Amino acid sequence: MEDNKRDAEEINEEQDGEGSFADLLEESLIGAVELKPGQQVESTVLQIGKQCVFLDVGQKGEGILDRKEVQDEEGNLSVAVGDKLKAYFVSRAGGELRFTTRLASGVAGAAQIEEAWRSGIPVEGRLEKEIKGGYEVKLAGGVRAFCPFSQLGLRRQESAEEVIDTSRPFKVIKFADQGRNVVVSHRALLEEERALQREALKETLHEGMVVKGVVTSLREFGAFIDIGGIEGLLPISEVGYGRIDDIGQVLQVDQELEVAVKKIDWEANRFSFSLRDTLADPWAKVGSLYVEGGSYPGTVARVAQFGAFVTLEDGIDGLLHISRLGGGRRLKHAQEAVKTGQTLTVTIEKIDLEQRRISLVPVAGEGQAAAGAEAAPSRSSYEDTPAGGSMGTLGDMLKAQLEKKKKR
Repeated sequence: MEDNKRDAEEINEEQDGEGSFADLLEESLIGAVELKPGQQVESTVLQIGKQCVFLDVGQKGEGILDRKEVQDEEGNLSVAVGDKLKAYFVSRAGGELRFTTRLASGVAGAAQIEEAWRSGIPVEGRLEKEIKGGYEVKLAGGVRAFCPFSQLGLRRQESAEEVIDTSRPFKVIKFADQGRNVVVSHRALLEEERALQREALKETLHEGMVVKGVVTSLREFGAFIDIGGIEGLLPISEVGYGRIDDIGQVLQVDQELEVAVKKIDWEANRFSFSLRDTLADPWAKVGSLYVEGGSYPGTVARVAQFGAFVTLEDGIDGLLHISRLGGGRRLKHAQEAVKTGQTLTVTIEKIDLEQRRISLVPVAGEGQAAAGAEAAPSRSSYEDTPAGGSMGTLGDMLKAQLEKKKKR
């Protein structure tokens, strides 16, 4: 009796366990929607067989994908068990859920291309030759299609020589005359991918974070950077700490770099980046490497009426005031003593770390900048001369009037 009772309890426990497992399975599938042909799903690779790849697609049955779609011509696999994979639902037959990443060459004809057009499933195509307005593309099953120049990529950069005899996935955007008039687009797929990336960035991107990007174009005012999903501006003032006159000298199209996110405006679709914020601030050297009383070589970066800005190194500039130029000779403009691009040795007279300002004086013997033994009394280095600066100070004007009276 005891043995029979124990067996019954074990059977009940097993049944309860099976029931619990069934309940859990049912719960896990709550929210699963019926798949429609052409629908794209995010799947997980469960197993890789000799002919098929088995996928977890969030349905009661496993998804099946042709192994050839995830291996190259040499048979090397591009995925492993556990990897995430985007696939398109094709059909349900005999309890199997068939998926594809694209209609591969040789396995489809006009009927399948038409179905791909209706369902949005990508089709593998090979660019055969350049024709008027675009390229002739050979699709799966030998179907011929046309791809306009504008539909090959997000930006037209590749030349015909670079793309002919290459393959890539296309979206069928027109199917007419029973397959005799087919138009395809690779750009449409790229835009769909970017839309997904953009939505993902909305959840993760924030100002101040450093991201990887690619230079897509250069302008006089800066460079446009694509970080995958969005494109933003890197202003020329944010490229580095030093003054940059020609951005093409420091950046080039297709260059990869890391930038800091400066501003995000999703509504206006405006984004800005900074390369400078990812670099070490050269001003950290001021006060240690660059000290008051020290003499250093520099280059005149800019000349104004009231003085010259001298670059000690990229990002560290000092002002050489006009009152310290000319060797005692009064100047109307600093360019009478120094020229842009001129190299000279200067001494740091004063450092203002809070205002990030450096006042300079020329070192004796530095050509026009230090002609004469004595320099005129210094004004505040960052103080502009008055609008009538060439007339001298009020004291100078009174002195001149007294001199005139004596001569009379």
